[in-house]
Amino acid sequence: MDGRGRLAQLLIRIGAPFERPPAPSSRNRTNARVSATPRPSRRRSNARGSIFDHRLVRTFERRLAPILSFQAPRYAGFAASALLILGSVGFGVVRGEHLPTIGTALADARDATANTAGFRIAAIALSGQKQISREEILATAGITGRTSLLFLDVDAARERLKANPWIADATVLKLYPDRLQIGIVERESFAVWQKEGRLSVIARDGTVLEPYVARRFTRLPQVVGQGAEKQAEEFLALLDRYPLIRDQVRASILVADRRWNLRLKNGVDIRLPESEPEQALERLVALDRDKKLLSRDIVAIDLRLLDRVSVRLSDAAAQARIEALKPKTKKKGNDA
Repeated sequence: MDGRGRLAQLLIRIGAPFERPPAPSSRNRTNARVSATPRPSRRRSNARGSIFDHRLVRTFERRLAPILSFQAPRYAGFAASALLILGSVGFGVVRGEHLPTIGTALADARDATANTAGFRIAAIALSGQKQISREEILATAGITGRTSLLFLDVDAARERLKANPWIADATVLKLYPDRLQIGIVERESFAVWQKEGRLSVIARDGTVLEPYVARRFTRLPQVVGQGAEKQAEEFLALLDRYPLIRDQVRASILVADRRWNLRLKNGVDIRLPESEPEQALERLVALDRDKKLLSRDIVAIDLRLLDRVSVRLSDAAAQARIEALKPKTKKKGNDA
């Protein structure tokens, strides 16, 4: 409402034909000529406003006609309600983390249908297992008594098997209609690795096979320290060249990821150099052959310097050596 009733006039005159205002009379024309400053009449102003309002209404009608003439298809309300319910159920399933349960139920129903059709797994042939049991292999591959041969994903089963640290490679072969063949290649236990007080069984490539040490692995060589699991294969191969030393070693200790120390079974520590440790081991073998060095009462042997060998005696041996080096004094006897 603009104060002159234009909005009300717009609402009343929607759809009415436009009426041209009556022509002015001769008297009015005379008065218009005599007037010094002619002004438009209020009626003419209202007519111009009516024309503008009429055009605006027509424009709105053309723009809103598709919307006003739209008719919803049949069963649109039912479809919208169904979508709302399904969306709510889906949100609840995702929010409640029920997707794995639903997926398992659907897979079981699918496998049951295939088993009924004659694709039940009746025989499973395994080969290559030594450290892993049959039950563990089947559980790792995801094969149960309800699994159907038709819908078994052999690639996924193979990847699950290879995720086991004991299994280096695996093959899964389906023999229709009801036979399954599984072959695995196991890693071999190589050493016991100690890190931060924890013992693990490792393979040659440093893979941790088991985070504990069973009794059957207690005879494996032991390596200690950060990074020792990666360098153990090379160093233990070097140590195998000197069986006289190797048979007396209790543990090989990697120091600062650079060099190795040997802890013998009698408690003696042997410090090897960072470079050319094979030469140090040859010197040690020669000293033990000639001087029986490893059987003496010593605590440590330092071979890090090429031109000398440092030996640390035990406390008892050191005290005995001190006493032995003291000058001997003769006791004076009384003259008879």
